[in-house]
Amino acid sequence: MSEHDIARISVVVCVYTEDRWEDILAAVSSVGAQSLPALETLLVVDHNAALLERLTREYKETDGVRVLANAGPRGLSAGRNTGIAAARGGIIAFLDDDAVAERDWLRYFASGYADPRVMAVGGRTMPIWASGRRPAWFPEEFDWVVGCTYRGLPPGRVQVRNVLGGNASFRRTAFDAAGGFATGIGRDGDKRPLGCEETELCIRLTRARPDAILLIDDRAVIHHRVPEVREHFAYFRTRAYAEGLSKALVARSVGADKGLESERRYTTRVLPAGVARGLRDAVLARPGGAGRAGAIVAGVLTAAGGYALGSIRARRGGATFSVVEIEGPPSTATDDEEAAA
Repeated sequence: MSEHDIARISVVVCVYTEDRWEDILAAVSSVGAQSLPALETLLVVDHNAALLERLTREYKETDGVRVLANAGPRGLSAGRNTGIAAARGGIIAFLDDDAVAERDWLRYFASGYADPRVMAVGGRTMPIWASGRRPAWFPEEFDWVVGCTYRGLPPGRVQVRNVLGGNASFRRTAFDAAGGFATGIGRDGDKRPLGCEETELCIRLTRARPDAILLIDDRAVIHHRVPEVREHFAYFRTRAYAEGLSKALVARSVGADKGLESERRYTTRVLPAGVARGLRDAVLARPGGAGRAGAIVAGVLTAAGGYALGSIRARRGGATFSVVEIEGPPSTATDDEEAAA
């Protein structure tokens, strides 16, 4: 990939509520401060006319920032697809609206694409707890519950089955090959916190492009706010249950072998080790040890319950999500351009 193509990175930030106004401004500011400048930042507003108007006023005279309305159904997946379709870069990165990226975030993403087989590069997401520190009972193995990198993922730059959507990038040609994010799986504002849309997309991508390589580079760091409500066990349980429902949809779509490939290692190796650490800390009278062990067990059982119910629903009604083809702007980088790099 040439220096010209590497520099052409579009950043998509999907937003939906004015309650995160300051967070949105901070996210955009962090993109503007990158050591490798983004080609553009696309703010995609999810069916909120007041927020759309306010952001349009805020950035009307800001070069490199465009404000768009979600052109699809309500929800994060359709918002991302809107951003992909409008993006002019050969690489498209995604940043959560309540996160800030470290200065070299895009530079580390770009370096991963030196190999033309690499179709996606993700990064490491660190929690910023509203209370100022991690709740003593909250296991690091379940940081995915709050949208962050969890204990058990391998360190460094490594090949993975899927990247995590709030801190990820893709070649534009990946969407040409596989289509966009599936609607009907992921989040819809503050409703039930479903997920797994990036898992389904990545599996679909590697089926369409068997030679594709997907990476996580833990040097590409963002810091993600965790609101106070998500520090409580009630949210933990709700999110784990929703993950089970989502995984059932993904497994129904792509098959259990691929849909649960990473989860098998996670549940048979990572989580038992986490329970053992929690029990050891409890014996040593360290704070939160028993709570962490109990939370891991409860999380597994709750997710399993969601998966069981989701599987029954999927068998009765089939998959309830859809995938759309995405047409990019004329200036989008092509396969030939990337192959020549």
